[in-house]
Amino acid sequence: MTTDIDGSGLRCLVTGATGYIGGRLVPELLDAGHTVRCLARNPDKLRDYPWVGGTEVVRGDVTDAESLGAAMEGIDVAYYLVHALGTGRDFAATDRRAARTFAERAKAAGIRRVVYLGGLTPAGVAERELSPHLRSRAEVGRILLDSGVPTVMLRAAVIIGSGSASFEMLRYLTERLPVMVTPSWVRTSIQPIAVRDVLRYLVGCARLPDDVNRSFDIGGPEVLTYRDMMQRYAAVAGLPRRVILPVPVLTPTLSSHWIGLVTPVPRSIARPLAESLRHEVICHEHDIARYVPDPPDGSLTFDCSVGLALRRIQDAEVTTRWSSASVPGAPSDPLPTDPDWAGGSLYTDRREMVVNASPASLWRVIEGIGGVNGWYSFPLAWAVRGWLDRMVGGVGLRRGRRDAQRLRVGDSLDFWRVEAIEPGRLLRLRAEMRLPGLAWLELRADQDGGDRTVFRQRALFHPQGLLGHAYWWSVWPFHSAVFGGMARNIAQAAGGAVAEPAARA
Repeated sequence: MTTDIDGSGLRCLVTGATGYIGGRLVPELLDAGHTVRCLARNPDKLRDYPWVGGTEVVRGDVTDAESLGAAMEGIDVAYYLVHALGTGRDFAATDRRAARTFAERAKAAGIRRVVYLGGLTPAGVAERELSPHLRSRAEVGRILLDSGVPTVMLRAAVIIGSGSASFEMLRYLTERLPVMVTPSWVRTSIQPIAVRDVLRYLVGCARLPDDVNRSFDIGGPEVLTYRDMMQRYAAVAGLPRRVILPVPVLTPTLSSHWIGLVTPVPRSIARPLAESLRHEVICHEHDIARYVPDPPDGSLTFDCSVGLALRRIQDAEVTTRWSSASVPGAPSDPLPTDPDWAGGSLYTDRREMVVNASPASLWRVIEGIGGVNGWYSFPLAWAVRGWLDRMVGGVGLRRGRRDAQRLRVGDSLDFWRVEAIEPGRLLRLRAEMRLPGLAWLELRADQDGGDRTVFRQRALFHPQGLLGHAYWWSVWPFHSAVFGGMARNIAQAAGGAVAEPAARA
C-alpha cells in the first residue's frame, strides 16, 4: 500500500470492523479515497459485509501485541473502535489491557494518528463517580491520549441509528410499551447524535494536524430528556403518545431487569447502558468544527435521525437482514451482520417443500396466484379477512388482478401489491390491508444442490406498537392452515409435493 500524506489517500487500520460503528465506518473511509485494513479476531465474520472486497482483512486481537504490531505495519491512521462491554464483570480490566497494548504498538509502529470513539461524560463529575461503562471509556481515552501518538478522542452520548445498542433500547421500549413505569433517569438530559454525523467526524479526524492531541465533544443540535426521545420516537414512528410515569425506586439493577423483560437487548449490555443514563451528557464545547466543519444545513436533528433509522421500514421495503435482497445504502440502514436483537421486531413464518415439477411449472402457479385463482388455502379464511378489511375501510379482496397470467412490479393483487418480481424465481407482495404493522408475502421457485425444485414461502410481519405484537399472536394459531395449506396446494398444483412443508418461525 502506498500513500501521499498531502494527497488523497491515507492508510487506515480499523479495529472493531465487525461492530456497529466499525462496520459502517469502513465504506465511508473507502469513499473518501483511503485504503483500509481491518483487524478481526475472526475474519470470517466479515465475509458478508458488502464492502469487504475493497479492503485488506488481517487476523488479530487488540490484546495480542504481536498480531496488533503486524497489523499496524505501514499504517498512517489507526481507529480504536473496540470495547469489552457485554463480556462480563471484568470488561473494564479487559479494556484497560487492550488500550495499553494498542498504545504501545501504535507508538512502536510510527502511527501518525489514533482516532478513538468514547463516551460523553458530564462536566464537573469526578471519574470515580461515573458509571463503570463511562469510567472505562474515559480511562481508555486517557491511555491513548498519553501514548505519545497524536490522538483524538471523540466523545458521544446516545448514537441514533438502526443497530446502535442505545437506539435499539429506545426503539423497543417505545414500541412495546404504550404505558411505562420508568426509572427516574428518563428525566436525564442527553444530547443524542445521528450515526451519519459520528461517521463524518471519524472520517474527518484522519487528517487532523499532528499537533492535535485532545478530546472533542460531539452531539446533535438538540438536548432532550430520555422521556422526550421516547415521545418523539413515537411521533416519528406513527405511534400514539406514550404514557410515561417515572418512579425513583428502580435501581440500575432493577432497570436492567426491566429492560431485559421488554427488549431483546442482552442484559450484559443493557445494564451498563442503563447505569450510564443517570448522568447528564451534554456537549460543553464544539471545537471539532474548527477541523471538521459542520454541513451547510447543520447536523441532523433527532427526528430526522430516527426517520432515517426507520426509513426502510416506513418505505415498506424488506431490509437486508430480513430479505437478503439488497445491501444497505446509508449508515442509518441495518447491516446483515447486525445482532439479531437489532433492527426492530420481525415475525416470520417460513415454509419449504420439494416439488415434483420443473421450476418453470412452479413459477407459472406462483405468478398466477390471487384473483380468480385464489390463494390456494382455506378460502373461507381469506374471504373473512377480506370482509374484515373492508369493514375498517381497507380494500379487501375486491381488486383482483390486472392480468390472469402475468404480474409486474406495482400491480395490485387483491389486498396485496407486487413489490418485487424476478421472473421465474421470486415474487414479493406487500400487504395493503389495514394492519397494525407492515406485512409481506414472499414466494420463490428455487433448486437445491441435487437439482430438485424447491418451493419456498415466507410471510413477514413488522409490528407497530403493542397492538401489532398482539395481532401477530392472535392469528398465529391459524398459520398452519393458511400458510401451511398454501405451500401444500401450490406444490400440488405445480406437479405434486415430494415432502411435507417445514415451518420455521
